[in-house]
Amino acid sequence: MDSIWLLCSACLVFLMQAGFLCLESGLVRSKNSINVAAKNITDFTISSAIFWLVGFGLMFGQTKIGWFGSDQFVFGNDSSPSLITFFIFQMMFCGTAATLVSGAVAERTSYIGYVIITIVITLFIYPIIGHWVWAGIFNGEATGWLEQKGFVDFAGSTVVHSVGGWVALAAILVIGPRIGRYDKADRRIPGSNLPMAVLGGLLIWFGWFGFNGGSTLVWNEDVPVIILNTILAAIWGGISTTLLKYITDGYVDVLMIINGVLGGLVSVTANCHLVTPVQAMMIGLIGGLIVFYGDRFLESKRIDDAIGVIPVHLFAGIWGTIAVALIGSTDRLGNGLNWTEQLYVQSLGIVTIGIYSFFTAYFLFRIINRFYPLRVNEQAELIGLNVAEHRVSTEVFDLLAAMQHQQQKSDFSSRVPVEPFTEVGQIAQQYNRVIDKVNSEIEQRDQAFSAFKQSEFRKGAIMQAAMDCIVTINGRGDIIEFNPASEQCFGMSRKSVLGDNFFTLFIAEESRSAAINSLNQGFVAGDGMVLKRHNITELSRGDGVEFPAEVVITQTTLPTQSEIEYTLHIRDITRQIRLQDRLKQLAYNDPLTGLYNRTYFMSHLKQRIAYHQENSGSVVLMFLDLDQFKKINDNLGHKAGDQLLCEVASRLKQVMRELDLVGRWGGDEFVIVMSGNISLSQAEHKAEDILKVMRSPVKLDGQTLVVPTSIGLAISENGQITPEQLMQQADMAMYRSKQSGRNTYRVYLEEMSEKTKQKFQLENALPVAIAKNQLTLHYQPKVSVMTDEVVGFEALVRWNHPELGLIMPGEFIHLIDESNLIIDLGEWVIQQVIEQLTQWRQIGAPLLPVAINISGHHLHSDSLADFVSKLTQRFDIDGALLEFEITEGVLTGNTEQSIAAMKALKKTNIRLSIDDFGTGYSSLSYLKKFPVDVLKIDQAFIRECQSKREDAAICKTIITLGKSLGLQIIAEGVETIEQLTFLKQHDCDIYQGYYFSRPIPAENILPLLEQRLPI
Repeated sequence: MDSIWLLCSACLVFLMQAGFLCLESGLVRSKNSINVAAKNITDFTISSAIFWLVGFGLMFGQTKIGWFGSDQFVFGNDSSPSLITFFIFQMMFCGTAATLVSGAVAERTSYIGYVIITIVITLFIYPIIGHWVWAGIFNGEATGWLEQKGFVDFAGSTVVHSVGGWVALAAILVIGPRIGRYDKADRRIPGSNLPMAVLGGLLIWFGWFGFNGGSTLVWNEDVPVIILNTILAAIWGGISTTLLKYITDGYVDVLMIINGVLGGLVSVTANCHLVTPVQAMMIGLIGGLIVFYGDRFLESKRIDDAIGVIPVHLFAGIWGTIAVALIGSTDRLGNGLNWTEQLYVQSLGIVTIGIYSFFTAYFLFRIINRFYPLRVNEQAELIGLNVAEHRVSTEVFDLLAAMQHQQQKSDFSSRVPVEPFTEVGQIAQQYNRVIDKVNSEIEQRDQAFSAFKQSEFRKGAIMQAAMDCIVTINGRGDIIEFNPASEQCFGMSRKSVLGDNFFTLFIAEESRSAAINSLNQGFVAGDGMVLKRHNITELSRGDGVEFPAEVVITQTTLPTQSEIEYTLHIRDITRQIRLQDRLKQLAYNDPLTGLYNRTYFMSHLKQRIAYHQENSGSVVLMFLDLDQFKKINDNLGHKAGDQLLCEVASRLKQVMRELDLVGRWGGDEFVIVMSGNISLSQAEHKAEDILKVMRSPVKLDGQTLVVPTSIGLAISENGQITPEQLMQQADMAMYRSKQSGRNTYRVYLEEMSEKTKQKFQLENALPVAIAKNQLTLHYQPKVSVMTDEVVGFEALVRWNHPELGLIMPGEFIHLIDESNLIIDLGEWVIQQVIEQLTQWRQIGAPLLPVAINISGHHLHSDSLADFVSKLTQRFDIDGALLEFEITEGVLTGNTEQSIAAMKALKKTNIRLSIDDFGTGYSSLSYLKKFPVDVLKIDQAFIRECQSKREDAAICKTIITLGKSLGLQIIAEGVETIEQLTFLKQHDCDIYQGYYFSRPIPAENILPLLEQRLPI
């Protein structure tokens, strides 16, 4: 029954499309009615297609922090009948929102413009807003961020109607009013068929029963009341606008009646399930008032809304959403909010949705309109979109087209077509008589000028055939001749420029005074152009675009006249200049970003340092590296990576001074040089400016990302440091900023060279250390929180370096984290632990599980699971005695690959633990996907869990979360009795830390294994 009711409701909402068609066709002029019909069916088909492909997934898919959905794209595979029914119902809502926008900008928007507007609202706006508010309505669990706060919009006063109104307002502001709409005060463009418009309003009213009634998603006892409230709000909305119009202007306006009814429907849509019939009447009444005065407001601001979308759907939609808190029963909501709290949430939703909808639409429309005009041209708008967009011809149009063709071609030899026995045909017949007379006169004139034309043709043959521009001017600079090559070059016809001053029209402003001075001196002296020379100057085309030209001037004195004429032979050398610039750019610039390349950059850096060896001052070098750039290339593709590099280059140019040098070093590395009286503090301030501008989000392949940057600074005062040393120092500082957490900057210090040298030594010494058994394992006990009994150990590696002494893992693990050495080290630790367990078993000691830390590189390698399986079989050790600890950050880097690797390990019976839980950025939804057994709370939260409320809350949340998922909880870094007491109070399972024991050698473990007592 519920599915049948929802399908019936979807059909009713679909019927609203016919209503909108009738309404809009009746309210526009007949010359645009076919265009309106075409755009209505197109709006619905395109919006429905987009909603099926991606819109439903963005709106109702698994949420990404409450902002948008991430699955259910290309909807329908393996979906339940109830979900399919829900999808069909929501598809109708999406079509309604798209139809609203196109109706507002009718009669001046191109057909493709309608398509673009529909794509913008249904792809970028409507599903995102819908996710905020309705993401959990099907499953009954609030997941959208506004939905979680308690925002209520039952059937879409804001989600459908206000969103449509906001986008319509943005489109109107970009496209502008219809021609003649505001030529006179109080002028309105009349509709062609008001009865058709009224029929459309009634169809929409009828369809609204499904719009509101179906939003219950089930057939229950609330449906009749909702439909009654819908009817009452519409009735009183229409009554209020009708009375206001009559009282104010003294007559009844049919359009105001329709919009009043629709305003009442929109107003009650958000709250029809919460109010009584009397309250629904009040909501509709106020909705009608808002529509009436909203329409007056738009008139005062000269905002041309063709059918009243903004006052009806935007203003009334806002009122209906506010009325949820002001008039509706908050007790029925059951979300625990009082009316003031509900009012705040409703207002928050209206404001955030309005800001996102309007500015997203306005920004996209402005950009699109710049490259592809959304509006038809003036001629198309005047003749009507039926003809201009759809080629639906009429007798009058055919006559006007023939007459216009004659006008444009100046060809009056052919007659216009005559349609017999019609008024238009009689006009065409009379016009043909006039044309016959005109042709007779033209023929006589042609004969008179025939000889003259032949002479002129011979005279101008050379000028006509010349590929260079040839312009003849008199002594004042007025144009006498202008050959076809000149017309093509300057973009102006000969007829339009004859008699005008060449220097005023075509000489660039900065060169004009010098050129006129040369003319006054007969082109024989001055700083401007000179006779019989190749003069290079800047000229200006008819559209104002300047171009470089080579001009040769010759002087001609007519034998019959004393006035001097000059002939200008002009050649456009733009291509030559561009070729030169291109060759220079290829030599000095990076072809992708346009920045200086490495060769030019180093050459220029050497010059600056050499200069400051003789002149006081500093040279500051910044070395920039984009964090996580490889992941963007791998996940979004190299095209998106290239787009990011270009965006970075653009931002660097914006933030740096004009005299600074910005270059691309290679890959995702950039370099910047500042020189002069630059202090270190000024350089650091500039680095902060760069980080600030780089933290702004960037949109790549439809995804909005923030790409942090690491910066290293090095300074050479008075040229004391060579370019190569300066580059090396900046590189070291950059790597130090990465080690400091990325997205920051570091200044080079002398100690960095020592640490770099030490890093190099350790990287080369580690393989030797493994081969010569310089590595040992220490074991830290894991203790039951409740019984104080030792229940396991964590194996921790130590390096006894023959020269440097004891080296802790924190000093060398990160050096090899991304290399195969980490795999060698990991396999060594696993084998040592298994051999140690074998020794304990041979002497009869009790065996407890031992945890081993596994790096991300090792986890994702193909060899780990097979290595563990062979080793456990070889030593006959149960995999349950091993526990692999994997940090949270590793798991979030490549979720699917991590899950596959962990499942392979689980086949060996090994326990899996997430280490340092709470410090990463993973979604909690990933946690249930990982086949893990243990969560380890990071010691950063344990350290002050007994004294800081925030740390205590995080610990309690992690414990509760883990328990609910059936996981064992281990607390790291327990050092005090207060911390242990806190963990006992909140049911933590196991702890480890200095309070019980530091990590100890294997030989000290045996008493613990035999007695299971504290050390």
